Amino acid sequence: MSSSGEDFSQFGISVEEKDKLVAEVIRYVLFKSEQSSSCPVKREELTQLITGKNYRQRNLPAFVINEAKSKLSSIFGFEMRELQRSRSSAPQNPRSSQQVAADAKSYILRSQLPADAYKAFVEDENRSHVTALTFVVTSIVRLAGGKINEENLWHHLRRLGLSETDESHPVHGNLKLALEAIVQQRYLHKERVNGPEGNATFYELAERSLDGPINDGMKEHIAKIVNKDITSVDAD
Repeated sequence: MSSSGEDFSQFGISVEEKDKLVAEVIRYVLFKSEQSSSCPVKREELTQLITGKNYRQRNLPAFVINEAKSKLSSIFGFEMRELQRSRSSAPQNPRSSQQVAADAKSYILRSQLPADAYKAFVEDENRSHVTALTFVVTSIVRLAGGKINEENLWHHLRRLGLSETDESHPVHGNLKLALEAIVQQRYLHKERVNGPEGNATFYELAERSLDGPINDGMKEHIAKIVNKDITSVDAD
């Protein structure tokens, strides 16, 4: 029975065809998330995966994706969480607003395990430095009001011993590439702006940083650090 409660027979496909499409979406999301270091998977990619099988029914991709979400949760213990970019395409883009919105949607996988179980059995300690750098960078941007220019961002990172000229940091390797990875994972949005004083690059919080659970968790961690620093000053 369909987890969405919708009769898939309206699409004119068999149970076997439906199950095969759902399995392909699940496999694609799992492998793409692993191979791209947890970068979001675009909805457009999943839609093309489904319609590329010569299925042209308008609502079929949404149905199959919902089925995949249900199975990823019940079988694999993952929440296939939808992210939505808040910014629109450039004005010169002639596409409709509906198409832009569809293209902007993407998905990430979040473990549904309790935090203690995830830390004990799933969390990869070898990647803890990646998580730490992401937290540091996004915290700087958050404390700057959600948006910061590139020069100021690197100014703060240099104070922590992280320089944009360092291509072989003992922990993070090429730091410019490490920052770019955070952009690709959609924790940050990078934008080049032409102004009266020339070109400037800005970083601002992207949809992954602004997503409910991640956003709340980051605020909580930042508050703990700030309160700890205040307590230390008061104690002195």
